[in-house]
Amino acid sequence: MILTVSACAGRTNRPRLAYEERPVELLYNTGYERLQRNRWADAVDYFQEVERQHPYSEWSRRAILMQIYAYYQNGNYEESIAAADRFIQLFPGSPSAAYAFYMRATCHFEQIVDVGRDQGRAEQALAALRDVARRYPGSSYATDATVKIDLVNDQLAGKEMSIGRYYQRANQPLAAIGRYRTVVENEAFQRTSHTPEALYRLVEVYLGLGLKDEATRNGAVLGYNYPGSVWYSEAYALLTEEGVRPETQPTAQRESWLQRIIPG
Repeated sequence: MILTVSACAGRTNRPRLAYEERPVELLYNTGYERLQRNRWADAVDYFQEVERQHPYSEWSRRAILMQIYAYYQNGNYEESIAAADRFIQLFPGSPSAAYAFYMRATCHFEQIVDVGRDQGRAEQALAALRDVARRYPGSSYATDATVKIDLVNDQLAGKEMSIGRYYQRANQPLAAIGRYRTVVENEAFQRTSHTPEALYRLVEVYLGLGLKDEATRNGAVLGYNYPGSVWYSEAYALLTEEGVRPETQPTAQRESWLQRIIPG
């Protein structure tokens, strides 16, 4: 194989393949050998040569799939997404399109950031994962996508809670209520781990506004669905302090002030 060194400014000095016509089997098998040795970038070079020299062929189809995988393994998520999009565009009817759709969604999922930052990537991941589940029901890709969908919804609900708590601390109760209600009323968020706290926060904020009936109603929903939650124990205590006696007795102990400072 003849190699040449890239002299482009700002790039590494990693050798890359010079254009030279070679047997497609040699190019592909060399790329596959690099893949097995976890030399992801080198593998991509060979698979790109397959695609460039033999476009629209069966070899090209395989080479793009290998690029999707190699880019992903190397942490080059945007490049993996681009390769997946290219495969979907060129071979939409291929059985392997399911893999391309799944990997595109997974790459978005892998780039989700913490709840303190913009959740645009989480929204992209959610849309892509739902697309996989819709297109390929009953497949292993759909099964894994469904698990990831639940995780993304938990992330997005956590973002709503984070904003709601910020508004609550800033003495903007109506804005806080809007965020907490989103978690409680959105069907996708209702199954997340944040729903009990959202109901508790609604009890807390409504009592602060003097809206005892609204606080009682949300406390009842919390007690009915999560009687063993610490959040219900806290809500129960708040309501009883206001002279309200909820029907459901809590089955969990309230946290001490030390546990609230040092969870777990």
